[in-house]
Amino acid sequence: MGYIQNANMKYSNFYFVLKLNLWYTEDCGFDYITNESGYFTVKKIVCDSYEDVCSYAADIYAAQLKDKPDSVLGLATGSTPVGLYKELSRRYSKGEIDFSKAESFNLDEYYPIDPKHPQSYDYFMRENLFDKINMSKFQIPNGGAPDPIAECTRYDSEIDKAGGIDLMLLGIGLNGHIGFNEPAVSYPAGTYLVNLTESSIEANSRFFGPGEHQPVTALTMGIGHIFKSRKVLLLISGAAKADITKKLFEGKIHTDIPACFLLLHPNVTVIVDKAANGE
Repeated sequence: MGYIQNANMKYSNFYFVLKLNLWYTEDCGFDYITNESGYFTVKKIVCDSYEDVCSYAADIYAAQLKDKPDSVLGLATGSTPVGLYKELSRRYSKGEIDFSKAESFNLDEYYPIDPKHPQSYDYFMRENLFDKINMSKFQIPNGGAPDPIAECTRYDSEIDKAGGIDLMLLGIGLNGHIGFNEPAVSYPAGTYLVNLTESSIEANSRFFGPGEHQPVTALTMGIGHIFKSRKVLLLISGAAKADITKKLFEGKIHTDIPACFLLLHPNVTVIVDKAANGE
């Protein structure tokens, strides 16, 4: 059942430290990060540029859909995946990738917002991907639903009926959020209504015009859906993300950087450009 999570509450940080082993191979540009028991492995791929990040990510999608044409995809919004969506659209137009049997679920949506609003994630996805490929089955949380809690419950049910997410695409916020799972004391497993932090509101304010209403709440998949995904793909780009990228790989699992919980997932690939990697 969905419910409201207040991400602006005061809370005490807590964390535990993972003992990490790290090695690097020059020719591949891979970092593999594991704990001593080998329970989990995070593959970190460092690319020269944002364009290379998007191309590498598109290769992963092509392989996923070739292996399982009816894959269930978890998709993200924001500026980071725009280049990936452009590359996927280009490959579709060239007949190099087929989405006809796939379906998707988006991570989040502002609430309340009309799905036709130019700053809704529904509009974003249609503009950047859905109107350019042949995937007919896609769902996004309904930012115009009269009852947000009921909408969260409905969305969870649809994900479950689809069999869960095969490949989850994520970006990372400057404060470490994934989806709109903001720094907080605890996280709901399913989809929920969240109060956005001031940093997230400020980061997204550039997309709204002067005097235009900007939602301060959102509907987001919870950590549970992300963790039940069979594969996770995290894209990070730009010098502004260098600090949060460094913190992500410090080996500490704590609630003030939600993305660090991904270190516990058994199948995560992180693709970063050199700027985000602090190079």
